[in-house]
Amino acid sequence: MNPLISAFQRFVLFFAANRLAIRLYEWILKSQIKGGEIPSHIAIIDGNRRWAASKRMLTFNGHLEGAKKAEEFFEWCRELNGIKTITLYVFSTENFRRPPEEVQRLMNLIKGYLEKLASDERIHESKVRVKVIGKVDLLPPEIREAVRKVEDATKSYDERYLNLAIAYGGRAEILDALKRIAEEVKNGRLSPDQLNEEVFEKFLYTSFLPNPHPDLIIRTSGEERLSNFLLWQGAYSELCFLDVYWPGFEKKDLYRAIRIYQQRKRRFGA
Repeated sequence: MNPLISAFQRFVLFFAANRLAIRLYEWILKSQIKGGEIPSHIAIIDGNRRWAASKRMLTFNGHLEGAKKAEEFFEWCRELNGIKTITLYVFSTENFRRPPEEVQRLMNLIKGYLEKLASDERIHESKVRVKVIGKVDLLPPEIREAVRKVEDATKSYDERYLNLAIAYGGRAEILDALKRIAEEVKNGRLSPDQLNEEVFEKFLYTSFLPNPHPDLIIRTSGEERLSNFLLWQGAYSELCFLDVYWPGFEKKDLYRAIRIYQQRKRRFGA
């Protein structure tokens, strides 16, 4: 190597070569998945706090970077024909037990992004219906108002769906459905004999979706559990566990997950 090349120049060359290699890998992966079945509904379980800890940053930095990554992820999915529904696990019912300061900062972040989505040109160009699924009544009034505005602004769209699971818990969703069903039976509007899986799903938070069952659930951060996420809807979803934190998730990781999905044979319990 030319001794006149400085350490900084060597770093720049290495970085450029590395990015080129990543782009080449992305191209190869995309060409591999292009001819296969693209999952119609993808759900994501993130790992923002662990990313922040690994970088020795404040926890909130992880949430901030995770929100930015969600925007990128939406764009990647728009580029792929076939992905119609995205469900993001934003804030669980258990997350309310975190330190009050962290919860408040998260609420402020969520409010800002909900307001941004309501006027985002990409949302309206692609006719994306944005919906918050979860126990919305547990959220602060200003968040509930932001939820109302973005849902009203996109309620007529049906080309794509962006679901944000906020104050969400899979067990809570099932319990809420059972309570509503019990009320229907009590008032004589539903007979127990009429209850089946199809009827039950009409009482879930995801009842408005044409395909409420994720074809693929991606769990980042190296963890291998569902964490109370879409317990009913994910019964036959393909699960993909990636050893990458959500803020560090890249387009190649989406392509990798889809390739894994395509390599499996879905049996739906058969």
